[in-house]
Amino acid sequence: MLRDITLGQYYPADSVIHRLDPRVKLFGTLVYIIVLFVFGKPANYIAAAVFLGCMIRLSKVPLRFMVRGLRSIFFLVLFTAAFNLFLTPGTAVVQFWKLKITQEGIDVTVRMAVRLILLVMGSSLMTLTTTPNDLTDGLEKSLRGLKRIGVPVHEIAMMMSIALRFIPILMEETDKIIKAQTARGADFETGGLIAKAKSLVPILVPLFISAFRRANDLAMAMEARGYHGGENRTKMRPLEYKKRDGIAYLILVLFFVLMIVISRI
Repeated sequence: MLRDITLGQYYPADSVIHRLDPRVKLFGTLVYIIVLFVFGKPANYIAAAVFLGCMIRLSKVPLRFMVRGLRSIFFLVLFTAAFNLFLTPGTAVVQFWKLKITQEGIDVTVRMAVRLILLVMGSSLMTLTTTPNDLTDGLEKSLRGLKRIGVPVHEIAMMMSIALRFIPILMEETDKIIKAQTARGADFETGGLIAKAKSLVPILVPLFISAFRRANDLAMAMEARGYHGGENRTKMRPLEYKKRDGIAYLILVLFFVLMIVISRI
């Protein structure tokens, strides 16, 4: 399951989406998230799914690779769905003992599951088609106006980029630790909830030690290369808008307008 997490990974390919300016992809992801949470009609979700499918096709990222990333949120969807099904008041559809499934609960559960799936896939598409360096530059450029009020934009962008880069690294490290502890006789499957919680200690301790060691190595490497903040630093590939970026912005605006029209029908 740990290998199924796609958020933070980069999938190299030569596609239109890969060549877009990272600021366009950040703006597009923001618009997509707003659409999912503001518009709640089934037609809106269908339109959002079609739009996402077109973007995945243009990105040349295999659909099975995107779907594989949904396995990591399966238990989260299942857990929240159970709460919504049994704890949402309304008209009872099925009832046994003191538990009942309501029509409103089913509606909330379906909307929540679809929204979460589309949200994870849309966010993963941005990181799969954008390198960490480009993502850092895009964040810094997009938020540069906040420098006027003293916000350390470059440092924030750098931290977010490093955090995304560390997700697949830490997942791989966790997988290795689990296999190593299993080979030493550790049991992570049997026992009750308390026993399983205690069995996580042999995983968490070496994982935290490894994470701090990697963070220390990264800090030393950045200092050794003369990194002292982002002010007046030159970039190997400065960001510049091109014609395709303007077309992409126009498509995003039209998509948002279309979602407004659908919601009012």
